[in-house]
Formats: sequence, C-alpha cells, structure tokens
Amino acid sequence: MGFSGRIAVAILASGLAAGAARAEERGNLTLRDFGSFHVGGRLATLSGQPVKEIMLTPGGAPIKVDPNGNYIVESVYVQYFLPADRRGAYPLLMWHGGGLTGVEFENTPDGRPGWLDYFVRQGWDSYNSDAVERGRAGFPPPGVFQGDPMFVTQGRPFEQFRIGAGPGSWNDDPAKRRQLPGSQFPMEGYDNFIRQQSPRWVTTDEAILRGYIAEIDRVCPCVILYHIQAGQFGFRAAQARPDKVKALVAVEPSGFGEPDKAGLLKDIPTLVVYGDFIDQDAAGRRSAATG
Repeated sequence: MGFSGRIAVAILASGLAAGAARAEERGNLTLRDFGSFHVGGRLATLSGQPVKEIMLTPGGAPIKVDPNGNYIVESVYVQYFLPADRRGAYPLLMWHGGGLTGVEFENTPDGRPGWLDYFVRQGWDSYNSDAVERGRAGFPPPGVFQGDPMFVTQGRPFEQFRIGAGPGSWNDDPAKRRQLPGSQFPMEGYDNFIRQQSPRWVTTDEAILRGYIAEIDRVCPCVILYHIQAGQFGFRAAQARPDKVKALVAVEPSGFGEPDKAGLLKDIPTLVVYGDFIDQDAAGRRSAATG
C-alpha cells in the first residue's frame, strides 16, 4: 500500500474509533492556530422590489429598507483547527450531509466528542465547513435560490436513516417507537440531532460545488472526508482538482461524480464507508451498487 493509501486507511480507522469510543478524559488540546473564513460566492442583483418600512426595535423609529441592489451570495463557511503537534501529512476537509451543517462532526447527539475533536487531537489540520445556504454560510434574499427550501420533521430521520425499523416506525410517543434491534444510535440524544437540522434547497448543487472547489484552491493539497449529499461534491471536486486531492473518504455518499471523468480519480486512494443496516435502505443499496 502506498503512502497516500495509508493516509486514507488511517482516516477511516481513526474516524470509526472516534464514533465508538467515549473519550472521558481527553486532556488539554494545544493549537498553533484556529479561526474561520468564508470562501467562494458571487454577486447577485435584485431589482424591482418594493421599498419597505420596518421597525428594527420595539418602540424604535421605523426605517425604510430598499432590498434592491447587489448581494454577495453562495459562499461556504470554513472553521479550522490546527494542532500544535501536527502529524497528518495533509489538511483534512470535512463536508457535511444534506439538511445538516458542520455541527455533525463536532459532537455526537448525546454529547460525546465527534470526529472533528478526534482528528485534531490526532494531529490533523482540520477544516470543518457549512456549505452554501447552511448555518454560518449565510442566506441570500428571496429570489436568488430557485424553489422552496425543504424542512425535516421530527420523525423523518428516525425512519429514513435506519434508526427505526423503516416507514411507520416513528411515533410521537417514545414508548411506541420501533428502533431497529441492535441499533447503536443513542436515542437519548435524538432530539439534539433534530435540533441541528437545517433547511436545504435541491437547486443549489452547482453553487455548493463551486464553493467547495474554492475551499480546495485555498487550502489544499488535502484529504476530503464527506457525508451523504456531499458525496457528489467530494468526487466531482476531486475530478475538478485531481492534483490537489490526495485521498477521499466517502461516508454513505449519495453520488459518485461524473462517470465520463472517472479516470481522473484512478490515482486518488478512496474509501467508501457504509453503516449498520445498509441492506434495509433502498437508496443506500443503490449507492453501494453504483460505487
């Protein structure tokens, strides 16, 4: 196995260990730097919108707000943690799944340290992102994104993400919920998982990809770890920048890039990881078969 291959295997082993271990005594963490930045985006212009009079503070004087003009939209937010004892050969970029933000890598829903904490402690320069239209990446005014955002009900992830036993397994009464036998999901943290759900659009894929490529151009060469919706972005970004992406770790990716450009990935070590009960998920089975 080559050097880059060992990098990918190390990432997978470290990540799975982090998900399973409850690190009760982690000690102090020393960083040489940390911070954040926004990257990518474009100018969007609104015109023909009515001027509105609003009150910013109860009891305050009303002001007129003219929504017409230029806006900077479709940027990606990136927060980075650079350990003092750097041991990872390349920076690690972490890209979240659909309806989520970079919070998914910070802590588990029941409060255990997440993959971000683990990788930084293992000496990896780690860059955790909120994609276009998520979290701290910001939102544009109405009319910039096409279509309406999607929102997630409390019960949908329980049935969709193989926590419960498929359609109909969720119930508003916790005693009547049918969790899959052997499920490792910490149900005491389920509502915390729901709290981090974010609205998403289905028309912003190209904007998200452009933002992630801008992050690669700023940070890389690097390794990319990505989840579900970000699967298509991870593979496509690597196809766009094969010289800058040194390894890929795809966690249940929902897409695998552009088939006619598959040859661009041949020299990039790639691991595709699936979780429990994947055989009970039709979408997951299609994804695994495609990969």
